[in-house]
Amino acid sequence: MLFENCSLSDHEMIMNMYRAATAYQKTKFTSYWPEFDPEKIKSEIINGQHWKMIIDNNIACIWAHTFSDPSIWGERNSDPAVYLHRICTNPDTRGKKLVKHIIQWTIKFARQNGKSFVRLDTAGENQGLIKHYTDCGLKYLGVVYLTTPEDLPSHYHNTNISLFELKL
Repeated sequence: MLFENCSLSDHEMIMNMYRAATAYQKTKFTSYWPEFDPEKIKSEIINGQHWKMIIDNNIACIWAHTFSDPSIWGERNSDPAVYLHRICTNPDTRGKKLVKHIIQWTIKFARQNGKSFVRLDTAGENQGLIKHYTDCGLKYLGVVYLTTPEDLPSHYHNTNISLFELKL
């Protein structure tokens, strides 16, 4: 299992993984990811914010990170944290509990970058994801309601967001 920054050569695969995840979400939930802006994904790759987990020479998971997320975390954004976004599993590796490995990697990454928290959010109150993320060591902080934050994709508008964190 390897953890690496994504490269621009991964862009098409990343977009295909996001599309597959959205299609899957549509079969299970009323809240699902929109089509992500390909240029935003390219920008994250160029800026070293997009990551991949590689297993047997295949991309098993992708995700993005930031060091700031004020639209979701409000006052807590002033804490030194790594914020994980859009964790997406390759359909071929779904169900293998790979998020635990991403969290363990992120703990090391956070410490290397002088951060005290690992945080993530998910739209809605998906009980399966709440259990999954808490099983990965994250503390469930509850739900916040977002109205229409201009800097966030549409699936964050007028919805509940579940918050999670791990204090290092």
